[in-house]
Amino acid sequence: MTMLPTARDIRRRADLTAPPEATVTLDYEARMLRRRRLVTDQGQSILVDLAETVSLDDGDGLVLDDGSLVEVRAAPEAVLVVTGDLARLAWHVGNRHTPCQIEGARLVIREDHVLEAMLRRLGATVQHLMAPFCPEGGAYGHGRTLGHDHAHDHGHGHDHDHAHR
Repeated sequence: MTMLPTARDIRRRADLTAPPEATVTLDYEARMLRRRRLVTDQGQSILVDLAETVSLDDGDGLVLDDGSLVEVRAAPEAVLVVTGDLARLAWHVGNRHTPCQIEGARLVIREDHVLEAMLRRLGATVQHLMAPFCPEGGAYGHGRTLGHDHAHDHGHGHDHDHAHR
């Protein structure tokens, strides 16, 4: 039985100093990983075996045991491009704890017919597109916002005198 090359560490895009040996293209959901077998874009199987679950961004790297690097690329997926009163629209998207890619003149969210209808009712222009989805990271550090159910301690120091449904 041959052992698969294994990634036990990551490097954020900003910390990469060497060119990648290979690439792996993953959608938003697949970029949240801890332990999984992946196939690189070049056809090589690798194992990801990280100490904890991480959210990888486009351009981050998986460091294999031999020191080589596999660059993570964001795969195109079905998204909604939202334009209009961005501050107001972003508030409504954020109020629903929806991952959102915030750009200068537009918001990008994953395709969702319920959110699309809400945004159109709020006066947004919404365009369907296939594009890499790279939303903002969570407020408490690098990575994703996974909701706000208070089943964890994240030390943001507010009373729980408000209802969560």
